[in-house]
Amino acid sequence: MTKTLRYGYTTGACATAAARGAVLMLRDQHLLEEVEIILPTGDIARFRLHGQHFASDNARCFVVKDAGDDPDVTNGAEIHAAVTLAESSGDEPVIIRGGTGIGRVTKPGLAVPPGEWAINPVPRKLIAEAVNEIFSLHCPLLTAHSAPRIPEVTISIPNGAELAKKTLNERLGIIGGLSILGTTGIVKPISGKAWTDTIDVAIDVAVACGCKSLVLSTGRTSEAAAQRHLATGFLADGRPGPEEMAKKGYRKLLRGISAESYIMMGDHVGHALRACRQRGIRNVILAAQFAKLLKIACGHEQTHVSCSRLELDRLREWLTESPRTLRFAPFVRQANTAREVFETTDRAAAIISLVAARAIRFAEQVAPGLKVKVLLAGYGGEMVYFR
Repeated sequence: MTKTLRYGYTTGACATAAARGAVLMLRDQHLLEEVEIILPTGDIARFRLHGQHFASDNARCFVVKDAGDDPDVTNGAEIHAAVTLAESSGDEPVIIRGGTGIGRVTKPGLAVPPGEWAINPVPRKLIAEAVNEIFSLHCPLLTAHSAPRIPEVTISIPNGAELAKKTLNERLGIIGGLSILGTTGIVKPISGKAWTDTIDVAIDVAVACGCKSLVLSTGRTSEAAAQRHLATGFLADGRPGPEEMAKKGYRKLLRGISAESYIMMGDHVGHALRACRQRGIRNVILAAQFAKLLKIACGHEQTHVSCSRLELDRLREWLTESPRTLRFAPFVRQANTAREVFETTDRAAAIISLVAARAIRFAEQVAPGLKVKVLLAGYGGEMVYFR
C-alpha cells in the first residue's frame, strides 16, 4: 500500500505567517498562539507561533518550518519576523528587510536585483498584504506620532547561514544565508520541482552574466573534473593549453565559459537541455561519468531511472554493429553494471566515443539547435574524454 506523502509549506509562507502574527500582537497588544494566512493558491493555512513577544512599539515571533515529507534542508528551521514602526519615506507602505541568516543577492538574473535581500517577489507581496490588511492608514499606532510611521518587517533565520552551505545559493550569487522563496506557499514532497527550479534560476543567472556556453553536470565529481580540465584550455597569458583544447572551435567555446556557466543538473537532463534552448544558449557541454552518460545515450531524460540491464543490452547491440567494437560485446554480456564495463575494458576509446556520440545525438534531438559536446569524468574525478 502506497503511503500518501504529506505536503509542507515554503519559507515564504512561514515568513508571512510570522509577520502576520507579530503585526497582530503589536496592534492588539496581547499574545497570539496561532495565525491563519491565505496562500497564493487561495487555500487557508494555519501556523503555530513560537517565541512571542510584544511591546508598545515592536513585536516578534517565529514559525517552525514544516516541509512535510519533502527532504528539504530548511525543514525545522525557525523563520522569524520582527515588526517595528519606522519613519515613512513616502515610497512604500511597508518596509521589508532581511536579518540574520537571510542572503543578499550579488548576481543578476535572479527574481530580485543585486544588492537586495533574497526575499522573492511573491513572499514580499504576501508579507506586505498581510501587514497592510492589519495596519490601515487610520491605525492609532501609525498616526500617534509627529511624523508618519509605517511598519518595518525584518525576516531572519538564526541558522540560515549554516543551512545555506548545504544549498546552491552561493553559486547562484546569494551570499550570507538562505532565500525566502515560494510561489504557491506549498511544498510538494519529492517532486523534483525544487531541483528543476534551481536549474532554471542557475541558467538565468548564467545568461544575465553573459555566459555563451554552459556545462551541465550530473554530479559534483563530473563538474569538478570539467572545472579542472576546461580551466587548463588556455594559460593565464592567453596561449593555447593542451593540444586537444586548441583545436578549431574550442577556443571560442572556452572563452564563453565562466564560473556561472557550471550548472548542476543532477538527473534532470531533459529539463536542463530544454531550459538552455528556451533561454537562447547555443553551446552545452554534458559532464558525466560513464554510467550516467550511457543512460543519456539510451534516451533517458531523467537519469535516476534504474534499468541497468536494459542499458547494457542496448550497449551490447551497438557494439555488435561494427567490426571495430564487436570484440567488446562479451565484456558487456558478463558485466553487471556500466561501471564494470568501463573498467574491465580498460576505458576502451571505441566504447567511450560510441556512447558519447549517441548521447550527443539524443541531447540535440531533445533540444534542437543546441551544439553539444561531452566531457567524460573518471570515477576518481579525472577527465577521461572530451569531444
